[in-house]
Amino acid sequence: MTSETHRTINEAIKEAMRIHGGPMTIREAYEAIVGAGLYTFHAERPVHVVASQIRRHCKGLDFPTASETKHFELRGDDKYYFLEQPLREKVSGSKVAGKDTARSLLRELKATHEKYNAQLRAGILSHIRKLHPATFEDFAKRLLIAYGFFDMKVTPYSKDGGIDGNGKLKVGLAHLNVAFQCKRFNRTSVGRPEIDKFRGAIQGEFEQGIFFTTSQFAAGAEAASFRRGAVPIILIDGEAIVDLMIEKQFGVQMEQLPVYSYALDLVFSEDDADAKPATQRTGGTA
Repeated sequence: MTSETHRTINEAIKEAMRIHGGPMTIREAYEAIVGAGLYTFHAERPVHVVASQIRRHCKGLDFPTASETKHFELRGDDKYYFLEQPLREKVSGSKVAGKDTARSLLRELKATHEKYNAQLRAGILSHIRKLHPATFEDFAKRLLIAYGFFDMKVTPYSKDGGIDGNGKLKVGLAHLNVAFQCKRFNRTSVGRPEIDKFRGAIQGEFEQGIFFTTSQFAAGAEAASFRRGAVPIILIDGEAIVDLMIEKQFGVQMEQLPVYSYALDLVFSEDDADAKPATQRTGGTA
């Protein structure tokens, strides 16, 4: 079980347009992203997120929150398509008082957020590596239960026969009998011999094996994890363990810290999802 590829919203929009094969309205892009499962939104108005990202990164559009990095271009009145190569374009949004300062602070906030996440992940992994081997086996069992496995149990620590635990996973109308093995290592990589030994212990009794390690797997182990006619072995290294914990909020909590950015231009759109942008508007003041 490897960690899922995490796309940015811009990457998801581009992929939706690439699959579609042509320009799309904002709503079409949003519906394609959701339909293909390209991105998971955590906003009350996800279509607004797509509209904001496309407009901020659209070539030729200039407003207070416009980005200098352009990923999209306008095709016709209300359809957009991605640029093969992003480009930088000078924007005049700095005329808005305090906008440059706010943008700078937002960049610093994002950088701090990335640094915090990196330190959090490192701290979680460091703590797991200090667990007693028997405690790590129980941790793995609980993590699998959080993921959807059931009837999970840990085998006796001293007489496990090469199997640290087992249980079941519902797949369609059937149930897979699954066994798992744990190696709490700090630096030592898990190699092919360990994978082959584990497969030999579960062959004929289980349909799937899961191998946990707090370190990493050697290339030989990865190559041996799936072999024709043999029980597949899912490899979960230290980084993937942390990924699963965060995905299932197992042993971690999400802090609700709303961050707002200036987007007054969207207020004047008749429909955030299908707004026709105007690069310039003229008018008088009374």
